[in-house]
Amino acid sequence: MIPVLLLARELDLGGSERQMTEIAKTLDRSRFSPHVGCFRPHGMRGAELSATGVPIVQFPVDSFVSLNALSQALKLRSHIRRLGIRLIHTFDYPLTLFAVPVARWFTPAVVVSSQRSHRSLIPAKYRRWIQMTDRVADAIVVNCDFVRRHLESDEGVPASRIRLCYNGVDLKQFRPASHSHEGLTIGVVCALRPEKDLGTLIEAFARIRRPGLRLAIVGSGSMLEQLHWLAEAQGLEGDCNFVPAAANAAERLREIDIFVLPSRSEALSNSLLEAMACGRCPVASRVGGNIELIRHGENGMLFEAGNVDQLSSVLEHLIEHPALRQQLATNARRVAEDFSIGASARRMEEIYTELIEGSGR
Repeated sequence: MIPVLLLARELDLGGSERQMTEIAKTLDRSRFSPHVGCFRPHGMRGAELSATGVPIVQFPVDSFVSLNALSQALKLRSHIRRLGIRLIHTFDYPLTLFAVPVARWFTPAVVVSSQRSHRSLIPAKYRRWIQMTDRVADAIVVNCDFVRRHLESDEGVPASRIRLCYNGVDLKQFRPASHSHEGLTIGVVCALRPEKDLGTLIEAFARIRRPGLRLAIVGSGSMLEQLHWLAEAQGLEGDCNFVPAAANAAERLREIDIFVLPSRSEALSNSLLEAMACGRCPVASRVGGNIELIRHGENGMLFEAGNVDQLSSVLEHLIEHPALRQQLATNARRVAEDFSIGASARRMEEIYTELIEGSGR
């Protein structure tokens, strides 16, 4: 078996953490021996990995400019050499900054990084250093064609260095509801960050509010207080429900009838894909990887990011046409079935095998 080391900042909530965990759990154990490394191991993903026997090693780095960071870099080098790790794969930018140079310059391992969003979302002070790792890594894995084109055209990354592996979803966990519920719920499950533009959703909902219609915002993040304030300003106290992020995302998604992702920047959204797998009617902004998942009017609806008028009109139309809503939801599930976690893991295995065999290391 080929030992590989997958790395992410923490093992809790988050799309990158989820995808890394699912890949580690699903890799063919007759061919690969997965190991996981992180800065912070505590959280739901850590428990999942431990339950499936994936070893976890912690590199407790709080600052890149410290003696401890140097000590942890030496620990990483020793860990790779001692276990005979053939390939390391970083799933977020903090671990790319930390692990890619160490693995490339001080170990024989193949080095793979990830880019899972537009780079404008990376803090400016780190972006130049991330661009430097582009020249160090053997390959960069992207999760949608939008990010591939972004790296080529905006960041100058050669096409030969980019590998595409779409996100995968656990179709057994994320499945349609077996029973219906009363009323109609519009909602979203995502991190409450500025680029998600949930204010547009709240304003659109305020325009179409009516008895029996509810808005559910499921997630945690820096925008929570501001979103609470906006909902109150729109008079939605009794109609808008805020629910903290938790491990039961599939259950929360099945409580939503129309899933809305209003992001101003998005790659291939785990939440959107999971909502589609749960047979929810998806509505998303026309940005990034959203248009790789949704064909407007066939398996969901699209609107221009930030356009409250368009979003409220789309929602009004779906509310008034339940048969269309159901058909879009059914078609969305069929599309999601092409994005299973098994298919994603098989593609990642192809990438790992190609890079290891072609490296000569």
